[in-house]
Amino acid sequence: MRRAAYLTPGRDLATAVELARRVEALGYESVWVTHGLGRDSFLVLAAYGAATTRLGLGVGVVPIYPRHPVAMAQAALTLAEATGGRFTLGIGVSHRAMIEGMLGLALDAPLAVMREYVAVLRGALGAGADFEGRHFRVRWSLALPERPVPPRIHLAALTHKMLELAGEIADGAILWLCPPAYVRDVALPALERGRKRAGKTLSGFEVVAAVPLAVTGDVAGARAALRVELARYLALPFYRAMLEASGLGPDVRAFDRDGEVPETLADALGTVGDAAAARAYVAAYRDAGVTLPAIRPIAFPDAPWYRRTLEEAAAW
Repeated sequence: MRRAAYLTPGRDLATAVELARRVEALGYESVWVTHGLGRDSFLVLAAYGAATTRLGLGVGVVPIYPRHPVAMAQAALTLAEATGGRFTLGIGVSHRAMIEGMLGLALDAPLAVMREYVAVLRGALGAGADFEGRHFRVRWSLALPERPVPPRIHLAALTHKMLELAGEIADGAILWLCPPAYVRDVALPALERGRKRAGKTLSGFEVVAAVPLAVTGDVAGARAALRVELARYLALPFYRAMLEASGLGPDVRAFDRDGEVPETLADALGTVGDAAAARAYVAAYRDAGVTLPAIRPIAFPDAPWYRRTLEEAAAW
């Protein structure tokens, strides 16, 4: 069965590069990194690409507001060329806390901006961008004697409107913290509606879902690490809305009341414990319609269960 892995470096990039080699040897189809607040994702993937020969390389995802679509296209084309066409570009609108609070930019009209952004991006990845819209006005062409093969474009999506847009204009969608039931009941129908708007079906459309796991005997330690991670996302409105729509509203309100992530919410959004439970959780995502489950060991490669989780999941 197809499987991918998320491998975002922790305190040591060299450790993550070595793990990328191991992931390739274990037969994973691709390895993915996040961008967010850490290292530059394109440079991390370039390091992974230099250390491997066939492993797919995906970013899930780069925020669009800080980077012009032409600059995004140039970086993506260069990385795709340098890695022999193994790169997949994932983009997203991010969150107000980051775009406005941290970077001082304006997160306005995310759906409209994303639609125009992808239009400019596809042009810049191809023959050139000649676009006049409300948010972007671009006249640009790539000055190379031969154009590299462009990467596929995936959109990060949580709400039904962004999921529909992903289905309409992208080659795939990237999901994070969406429980299997939400994938089945909300995400897949929304993606299908978007595909229909574009006159297409879901055939060939990639649905990537990061699956938080820890195969370990240290259940308390791994669950505590997961709850620390989840607390960051529970402060973000897009995630809160998705969790409400997943039927997890009481847990969200319990977090607001107590300041701690409830055990029931952690259990719904990840699995900690033995390999059988973790394998069943991955299977639930496949059954829900995810085409590429991406094993996402909890915390960073420094965590004692990280390598074991990747090793165990290689057989699923």
